[in-house]
Amino acid sequence: MRYSADYDLVDGLITTERFKFIVNIYSLMPRPRRHRHIRSSFDYDYWRPCATCLEDRGEVVLKMEEMESIRLKDHLGMDQREAADLMKVSQPTFHRILSEARKKIGCALVCGKAIRIHGGTYEMAMTQQRKFQCYDCQHIWEVPHGIGRPPNCPNCGSVNIHRAEDDRGYARAGGGRHGMQ
Repeated sequence: MRYSADYDLVDGLITTERFKFIVNIYSLMPRPRRHRHIRSSFDYDYWRPCATCLEDRGEVVLKMEEMESIRLKDHLGMDQREAADLMKVSQPTFHRILSEARKKIGCALVCGKAIRIHGGTYEMAMTQQRKFQCYDCQHIWEVPHGIGRPPNCPNCGSVNIHRAEDDRGYARAGGGRHGMQ
């Protein structure tokens, strides 16, 4: 029994032509984008060429995963495979993200545009352990997230302890008010 010509339903079943049409539409849809893992939050989200420039030349939006790729590859000097593993993407995907970030930054520098760091498909990667280092005996140990800062070094008992250099976030790497030295 035919219900309607609009639905092509025969006895409650979808006809072959209708099924082929549905399959073709879904084959054209892109796959959902996977979340990129970001290990560092950034203290700023806007950069402008100079405070005295009154002329508005527009802005470029840099996604969070693009900023993370710049941090891993250009700032920390990692190779692409290592950085891709940290972001939980393939190496070709990391290369595409990095290329797009460099293209946007180049456009902003050449054209005098502002850079807004915003959006993207990402999630903050929570590392399971935090590393601490004793500045007296140079002992390095790990502490799980969720507990407080350890009061002293388990090796020598010194209170002169800090987060290990390789476990610090992006904002803490500057070394004070004068930036990188």
